[in-house]
Amino acid sequence: MKSLKKCLKWFLVSLGLLITLAYVFDYDYILKGVRVVYFTGHDTAFIDDHSYFENDIIEKSKTPEPWPNHVDYNKIKTTDKLSRSNEDWGTVAYVIIKNDSVWHESYYDGFNETSKTNSFSMAKSITSAMLGKAIMEGHIKSLDQPISDYYPKYKYAKTTVGDLSSMASGLDWIESYTSPFSVTARANYDDDLAETILNLEITEEPGVSFKYLSGSTALLGMIIEKATGMPLADYLAISFWQPMGATQDALWQLDDKENKLAKTFCCISSNAKDFARFGKLYKEFGKWNGKQLLDSVFVAKSIKPRFPESPEYGYGWWLHQQNGKKFYMMRGHLGQYVIVQPEDNLIITRLGHQKSPDDTKPYTVDISVYIDEAYKMLNSN
Repeated sequence: MKSLKKCLKWFLVSLGLLITLAYVFDYDYILKGVRVVYFTGHDTAFIDDHSYFENDIIEKSKTPEPWPNHVDYNKIKTTDKLSRSNEDWGTVAYVIIKNDSVWHESYYDGFNETSKTNSFSMAKSITSAMLGKAIMEGHIKSLDQPISDYYPKYKYAKTTVGDLSSMASGLDWIESYTSPFSVTARANYDDDLAETILNLEITEEPGVSFKYLSGSTALLGMIIEKATGMPLADYLAISFWQPMGATQDALWQLDDKENKLAKTFCCISSNAKDFARFGKLYKEFGKWNGKQLLDSVFVAKSIKPRFPESPEYGYGWWLHQQNGKKFYMMRGHLGQYVIVQPEDNLIITRLGHQKSPDDTKPYTVDISVYIDEAYKMLNSN
């Protein structure tokens, strides 16, 4: 018994020392990560984690525009393969929008059409749209404006806002989702995102090649906020969320209740059909109900590869070819997707707990399944 008490005492002392050292050496964000992730029974970030963070509200439209239902709404059941995939990969929402009408929608695991789930990196596409809007409104000069105009510490570099959007920044960011000591983890759980980002340096030549770095979009968000003089959630609401008739308020996770900087590399919480509005906006080259919300030239540039050797990415949007068709998509951790095929007037939205476990680059197998099975359902009608 004495031995057990002694072990418990040393354990508590050691734990207390580790916690103290974490605060002393500015690693206390790890404690929050452990509390949010592991203490809730998860092993990574999860789709309904917004309640564990501070959030800004992205206010819904005062004149909401629910998607109309297609004449063939939900007449065709999901294919057997899609049903198995949805179960195996924890799909919570699968929506097919054909000709701007909901052709099919299915929800799982207690989620429904109004459930809020984390966008993860789909927020990067939305942030890129906000860049286009800021340029359109004259807050930012062009894609070629140097980031040093907003943060002079980068005067030594040639990185532009366009480089941030197209993932060609040259930042010394390591994209790691497993190490608790990574800058990715720090950015997600620390209480001062701006400090984390501004500690980064430009260590590679910018504007010459694609390298996916969440830090690029985090810095882009900081620049948009500085250029517009508005909190990012407000600018998003006024620029897109409300004009596009979003039916629900959305949430944008913040680093801290005092700093209130939105995490633009991730973490907008909304529902499948409101996320899908950005698919329609880009499909219509920035026009919504006859009004040009986003410059059509910017949209056209966004959905084409910037670098020929990296055909999978444009400006904030992923690009994909399958079965002789070209798709572009918003894409997030754990398999959050808004997939667009403009010639077929088709939008596929999938939200869920995980993606397929393969490490196929640049696209996991689940994306092909969601596309193929949607077309099988459509063609069986």
